[in-house]
Amino acid sequence: MTRPLIAAAVTALAATTLMATPAAATAKTPAKTQTIYGYAWADGSNHLRITPTRARLVTQHGVRRYQLTTVAGAKERRIFTDGVRFRRITTACDLKETEGRIRQDRKGLGTTDCDALDLKFVLSLGPAPVKITITPSLTTVAEFLAVPTNPVTAYGTMKRVDDRTVLFKRPGKAVVKLRYTHLGFNRVTKSCSDRWTANVPNEDAGIGTKPCSATAFRNAIRHAGPVKVKAYYQPVSGHLWEVWEALGD
Repeated sequence: MTRPLIAAAVTALAATTLMATPAAATAKTPAKTQTIYGYAWADGSNHLRITPTRARLVTQHGVRRYQLTTVAGAKERRIFTDGVRFRRITTACDLKETEGRIRQDRKGLGTTDCDALDLKFVLSLGPAPVKITITPSLTTVAEFLAVPTNPVTAYGTMKRVDDRTVLFKRPGKAVVKLRYTHLGFNRVTKSCSDRWTANVPNEDAGIGTKPCSATAFRNAIRHAGPVKVKAYYQPVSGHLWEVWEALGD
């Protein structure tokens, strides 16, 4: 009778061990909080895109702002925005601008409680400087004021990525990704609907002088390869403001 009892005990112990091992192997460590500072861009109806930057809090004339600088090799992040908590720097959720009145905490972050629909509205206006805090239970997007940085005007080649995004390459510089909402487009062509440099009645020193719209730009570059341009943009936010169609080899 002893051996069957020992065998049964060993079998029970083995079964217990087998049941416990998967649970131990799959035990999850607590997820860490993620924090991202940068300029957020709309990406569809329920996502945003942001490239992490380095942020330094400064005070200018009693107002707290963040000085943002690019980080070499930083990877763009795509963030799901449904259900986020959105905190605005404005006094109301539906304002386009601060109108001279702001609400911010000691860290310079907005304190007006808003929601995902308000974030969608803000992003429709263009890039927004924000701090994103991601926890397992909640994503918070806090708007802040950014220290203005110098824009760049440069010649280079431009290639379409999608209807809101291009890649721009300056001679001797790394390729940068630029986005736009509203855009000034200056053409060398006779009509805004012409193909890229299809004819050249509107140019001065090799760049376009005929004002056209962002729609004309999208249509013109959609069917062209890398094209010569003069561009006016903000390198930290990646905001493209104006493009001149350019001639040249």
